[in-house]
Amino acid sequence: MVKVAPSLLAADAGNLYAQVQMAENAGAKWLHFDIMDGHFVPNLSFGPHIVKQLRPHSKMFFDVHLMVENPEQFLPMFADAGADLLTMHIEAAKNLPEIFSYLRQRMIKIGLSLKPHTPAESLLPYLDNIDNILVMTVEPGFGGQPFMPDQLAKIAALKRYIGERKITIEVDGGINLETGAECVAHGADVLVAGSAIFKAQNPAQYIKQLRTIGE
Repeated sequence: MVKVAPSLLAADAGNLYAQVQMAENAGAKWLHFDIMDGHFVPNLSFGPHIVKQLRPHSKMFFDVHLMVENPEQFLPMFADAGADLLTMHIEAAKNLPEIFSYLRQRMIKIGLSLKPHTPAESLLPYLDNIDNILVMTVEPGFGGQPFMPDQLAKIAALKRYIGERKITIEVDGGINLETGAECVAHGADVLVAGSAIFKAQNPAQYIKQLRTIGE
């Protein structure tokens, strides 16, 4: 069964606790936090205090996506806040061996993300050091953008490159029931969905439908 990671970027900021509860009760196993600094991407979101405040109230896997310049400086604060996975952009990270060492010591899973125009092959040197690959199927920075179908080939290529390694492929951007099914067919393991879930008439039912893709 595919894992669903509701993205809090699209949730009602005044009602986060209830929306997190809804997602968990609907069977979501991951919760996705988009962290934006206004530099790497042209938008701001939230910081480690949101992760920290929600951590005691959920058993979901906290999936933190650092869309920031110099992600190295943010790792300790999000590790302390309760992140289970910290994913940074290969376009922004400057000292990956040091990052890998730090996160392994903290027993936090390691992810690398690719913007749409970054080739899959850029991750080849790091496949033995990471746990998760996040493929962006929109330009990162804003929710609600249309899915880029040309990224399906990248998902399939990464699936081949991973081989027998225990690395999950996560996809974020324009995910709904139709695009999510295409991503799973090409090798995705985790679907990040924001607007499609939180703007649905019945968000809990939509999560349940996403979870059954590929069955």
